[in-house]
Parts: sequence; C-alpha cells; structure tokens
Amino acid sequence: MLALLPLAAVPVSAALHYLVGASPLWVFATASLGVMALAYHISEATEAVAETAGPAIGGLLNVSFGSVAELVLAIFVLADGQAGVVRAQITGSIIGTGLLGLGLAILVGGLTRERQTFKRERAGLLSSLLIVVLIALLLPAVFDMVVRADPKGADVALSDEHLSLGVSAVLLALYAGNLVYTLITHRDVFSRGGGEAKGGGGSLWRPLGIMVGGTAVLAFEAELVSGALEATASQLHLSPLFLGVVVLALVGTSADLFAAMLFAHRDRMGLVMDICIGSAIQVALVVAPLLVVASFLLGHPMTLVFGNPLDLFAIAATAFAVNAVASDGETTWFEGLLLVGVYALLALAFLFAG
Repeated sequence: MLALLPLAAVPVSAALHYLVGASPLWVFATASLGVMALAYHISEATEAVAETAGPAIGGLLNVSFGSVAELVLAIFVLADGQAGVVRAQITGSIIGTGLLGLGLAILVGGLTRERQTFKRERAGLLSSLLIVVLIALLLPAVFDMVVRADPKGADVALSDEHLSLGVSAVLLALYAGNLVYTLITHRDVFSRGGGEAKGGGGSLWRPLGIMVGGTAVLAFEAELVSGALEATASQLHLSPLFLGVVVLALVGTSADLFAAMLFAHRDRMGLVMDICIGSAIQVALVVAPLLVVASFLLGHPMTLVFGNPLDLFAIAATAFAVNAVASDGETTWFEGLLLVGVYALLALAFLFAG
C-alpha cells in the first residue's frame, strides 16, 4: 500500500492545475512526483512481464518501456520548442544514472561489506558502449565547428540536422546489435545466472495494463511538468538548463536509482551495473535518437549538437569515471563516494553556468 501512496500526486497535480489554478511551482512539484511514482510502477510491471515472457521478450520490453519516463517528458518539452532543455535532460540522464545512481548504489552496498564483485565481461561491454556514446555525441559538435569555419558558407543548420539524423540511425543500429549480442548470440556469457524464464508463470494482463495505462497517465503528467517548467525556473531563479540537467533528469530516472540501491543492498552488483550503466547507454543509443526523429515530426527539429561544452565534458567525465570503476570487476564504498562527488561537482557547474 505504501508504494501506491505517491500515486496520489497524479490527481493532486491535476486539481492544482485545472481546479485551483495554483502556482506553477506546486504544479511542477506534484506532477514531477506523479511522474516518478508512475515510472516506478511501469518499471515493476515491465520486470513482471519480462520474468514471465523470457529474456528475449524482456530485453525488447526494457527497450520500449525502460526509459519511457525520460522519453515522454522530453517529447512534451520538445513540443514546447525547448530543444536546449531536452539536450540538457539527455546529459542529466546519462550523468544521473552513470554517476549519481551507480555511486549511491555502490555506497549503499559497500557500507556493510568490504567489497562487492560483478562480471567484468558485461561491465566491460557497457563501458565500451559508453565510450562509443561519447564519440557519437562529440562528432556533431566538432562537425558544427568545422562547417561554421568553412569560408564557403554552407548551410550549417541544415548540415547539422542531416548529420544528427544519420548519427541517430547509426546509434539505433548499434543498440539493436547490442541486443542481439547479449540476448541471442552470447546469451550464456551475459546470463545473470537465473536461467531462462518460462512462460505461464502468471497472468500478463495486469502488468501489461499497468504498462499501457501508466504510460498514458504519464503523458498527462509530463504535459503538466513541461507546461510549468519555465515559470518554475523563473520562480526559483534557476535556469531551464539546470532544471533539465538535474531536476527533469532525476525525475525521469528515479525508478532506476531506487532499484539500483535496492539491488546493491542485496549484493547483486551485476544487476546494478545493468541498471545504471545500461540506462545511461539506453538514453544515448535509444532515447536521444528517437527524440531527434520525433522533433522533426513535431516541427521543432532538434540536433545532437551540444552547444554547451559543459554537456560534453559531463558525458566524457561519466564515461571515463565508469570505465575506471568497472575495469577490475569489484567495488568499494569509497569508489561510490567518488562517483557521487563527481556528480555533485558537475551539478554545481551547471547551477552556476545558468
């Protein structure tokens, strides 16, 4: 019953907006809490379906619903024409799960243990994918600088849009290849040791209903959050950039953060790596490319050109820090503290940059 209590934020946020006409700050706060609660229950339902349907179907479901909160939130912010905030949210989701989520999980698990271990093969693949993500996200920014320096005066905006679409297609193809590699051709290497789930372990209708219905309600809440974003930023004297990098990103990834800490407490660090690093990768290889495509359909084209160098520095810092932690197949609480510290430094930089 306690898990259902935060869902009360959904009707409260609707009442505050449509009936009371409350301050945008209160609407933003309650709707954000509603998004977090819905994301948690959608995640739980996705896991329930995956356990019944097997790892292959489960992997596809995790692609479809694993980052649904970030995706839906970003689409509504995009519809308001705030592509810069969406790029900030992408950055925030990557550093939020890769640094803060992983760091807190390692801290929680390591405080009562000398060290925790995990499979180096899986962690190594995830770390390698993060480096690929860094290269893919650096490329459009470097390309933009090169084209702008071209004396022939090429159409920079059009070139950026075309390159971003091309990069998005490649990233989606890489993620599809990752699924085939880990779920089909090398399933034994990356198995969590629990064997393949078999169908018939329970009814699928209830969790499927939660997934579909929860996503629909999530879209409603996301619209309230995006509508109150600018007014909330102004009221709190914060930049929309900071709200995108820190607040919106943490709202969208909250379910992953709580799940990672729970599994770390149970000493299941392999799952923690999958959740934290895997979520960061999914944002870059799936969510970001889908948002680029969606932005063209919405009439507000978004490129993958991160104009703020802090975004690229933050993503690079995440990739290198995660590589350092995951390289030896074990963690201690101090490594978790280091990751949280790096996140805090980056959050401070975005706060003062705004």
